[in-house]
Amino acid sequence: MSRPRLHLVTTVPLSLATLLHGQPRALAEHFDVHLVTADGPLVDRVLRQEGLPIRIVPMTRQITPRSDAAALAALTAFFGRERPDIVQTYTPKAGLIGMLAARAACVPHRIHGIVGMPLMEATGRRAAILTATERLTYACATDLTSNSTGLRTWVHDHLTRKPITVIGHGSINGVDTAAWRRRMSDAERDAHRATIDIDPDDVVFLFVGRIVRDKGVEELVEAFDAVHRVHPHAKLLMVGDFEPDLDPVNAATAHALDHHPGIRRTGFAHDVRPWASIADVFVLPSYREGLPNSLIEAGSMGLPSIATDINGCNEVIVPGENGVLVPVRDGGRLRDEMQRMIDDPLHFAKLRAASRPSIVRRFDQRWFHGELVKYYLDRLESRG
Repeated sequence: MSRPRLHLVTTVPLSLATLLHGQPRALAEHFDVHLVTADGPLVDRVLRQEGLPIRIVPMTRQITPRSDAAALAALTAFFGRERPDIVQTYTPKAGLIGMLAARAACVPHRIHGIVGMPLMEATGRRAAILTATERLTYACATDLTSNSTGLRTWVHDHLTRKPITVIGHGSINGVDTAAWRRRMSDAERDAHRATIDIDPDDVVFLFVGRIVRDKGVEELVEAFDAVHRVHPHAKLLMVGDFEPDLDPVNAATAHALDHHPGIRRTGFAHDVRPWASIADVFVLPSYREGLPNSLIEAGSMGLPSIATDINGCNEVIVPGENGVLVPVRDGGRLRDEMQRMIDDPLHFAKLRAASRPSIVRRFDQRWFHGELVKYYLDRLESRG
């Protein structure tokens, strides 16, 4: 008997290479899995890590009507030929085009995964466009999932009353807790720190993500500068790329990121674990999230976290157990909590000791994949 055919669709291969790393391969033990994404330098990496066929469809993260229409036609024809049982989409553009194409091709199970919401920070014409496209995506889907209960509540309050399922305790992929753990010796840690001019006794705050305004980078740089004036041995390690065309940081922040004596930038990293291994505290002052992978990965590495009190972050961080939460855009509170991590060793040690156990208990990837398989099988059975 043939296995159910499952097509996973993302806008760009970066999502498959990082956010969904390992998930397609795990699902392939139960389904006939095909991947769909745009072309790019990471396609070969995805092929190597997942070992599954990839269909290239030209998609962009921006609003490009002519290109989007071509992608819709190509994807509709592809689904019509392949006859998948399930199409699962992630990210807004892949969701819109993928759900429209799957519906046109009469795919019986059309599942869109809501993993982030740019609409939360949008205003004016852009907000109107994003609202319309999200609602159209949901209308074409037979089922919806969300990577956090807070995001599910927000979508129910603003966009749709359709049922939305949260897999497990949330997240898009869980975390491979066996891979995401500290392995460096003290000597290796000190040597790796030295490569970017960080001393063994420095206190290192780590940020991982896109260097854009809605990740709270402007508040982070301002707060760190204040901490650094009191504690010159503090360092801020920024792992990620600027996105000048999508919500760029202001000029003062961009200048500080390149010239501040306490800030180190690595650019984008395929493997963040070596940088997490030399850090002491993870910081994510984002304005909006689904359920951030970076936060559960950092926790799995044993890092206590300072994050904003928003949906997703407040489902990972248990205040006083594995980290602390601060209000959105509150640079003063962010500064205070960063400084407390340095000034209060007992507070820091307590959070660090509980960080990894807290993540392993709730977000282990192998368990999450099992819950995802059960969800897909339940969808197939519910409609025969």
